[in-house]
Amino acid sequence: MSAVLKMPDAARGNLPGHRVLLGTERKLLLDCGVGFGPYTLAYQTYGALNAQRSNAILVCHALTGDQFVAEEHPVTGKAGWWATMVGPGLPLDTDRYFIICANVLGGCMGSSGPMEINPATGKPYGLGFPVITIGDIVRSQKMLIDHLGIDKLFCVIGGSMGGMQVLQWVSSFPDNVFCAVPIASSARHSAQNIAFHEVGRQAIVADPDWCGGNYLEEGKRPHRGLAVARMAAHITYLSEPALHRKFGRALQDRAKVTYGFDADFQVESYLRYQGSTFVDRFDANSYLYITRAMDYFDLAAEHGGVLSRAFTGTKVRFCLVSFTSDWLFPTPESRAIVHALNAAMANVSFVEIQTDKGHDAFLLDEPELDKVLKGFLEGCAEHAGLKRG
Repeated sequence: MSAVLKMPDAARGNLPGHRVLLGTERKLLLDCGVGFGPYTLAYQTYGALNAQRSNAILVCHALTGDQFVAEEHPVTGKAGWWATMVGPGLPLDTDRYFIICANVLGGCMGSSGPMEINPATGKPYGLGFPVITIGDIVRSQKMLIDHLGIDKLFCVIGGSMGGMQVLQWVSSFPDNVFCAVPIASSARHSAQNIAFHEVGRQAIVADPDWCGGNYLEEGKRPHRGLAVARMAAHITYLSEPALHRKFGRALQDRAKVTYGFDADFQVESYLRYQGSTFVDRFDANSYLYITRAMDYFDLAAEHGGVLSRAFTGTKVRFCLVSFTSDWLFPTPESRAIVHALNAAMANVSFVEIQTDKGHDAFLLDEPELDKVLKGFLEGCAEHAGLKRG
């Protein structure tokens, strides 16, 4: 099924779910100064919207995620990326809440992005797609929520880049959100994280099959460069204890080292597998654009360098979560947000979860995270007057 990503028209036509054309009457003004539109957002929903339209939860996905949060992925055949969190009786209970998840602007699962057709040229956008920011992504989502007739989201939740979107939402549209849950995230991308992203981008553009970003027109794809980018990034999602527990120095299908450059160690084979499977579902140019959007994110910079000003007067209820072994978005990043929220006199709770699973802990089976989210959402539902059933 990897052919879905090889042809832009196939990508639009074969993916299941909802698509909406936005920006037809009023273009989306991007931070780069471009008026963009019309544009498409692809999204999935789970559960039912109540009569008061008050039970909607927007799930914001991370860098390599997409809208298929709680169902079999149409390309990989694997379970949804947050199937452990979204569903009947789960923390994001689809018997109670109406869950929305949209593929971000610039993505490659049906939303307008560099692999889609530019109506002005009849060819894929490629590098002709405008550079986007987290702010642009959130404003495009707000237009989707308006289209769905939802005035106020009960909750906005997401991890990693999804958490950045959550923070942008409550800063840009505080009156349209009741509660917010940024998980394993930050109010700005660190120099170290920008550096890791640059390594990945350079791996992509150095691939001869990248063709200056025009690989779709050339009938090629920079598989090798994108795979290396994924491998480098995947290391940052894990922790050393988790890697050691899972692989250690165990050899891969051999009794001794080969004194060569094949994958002697299991961890090498694992990373190669992660890279090779990733290229079947993700677009290289989208990787460039979305990582850049993360790099540009700095919420305090939008408010004179003072983060608390981003939340001045907010009535949103917050729950922030971090993980002890997350070195990509370490706990001090979340604490800085908590301090800013306290300075703004916001209603905020914070939990640091003890785990050795690293940054990806929010995607894995983590019972403490389930307990925290269930408790927080239940309390918020009571305050919001959100009844069961």
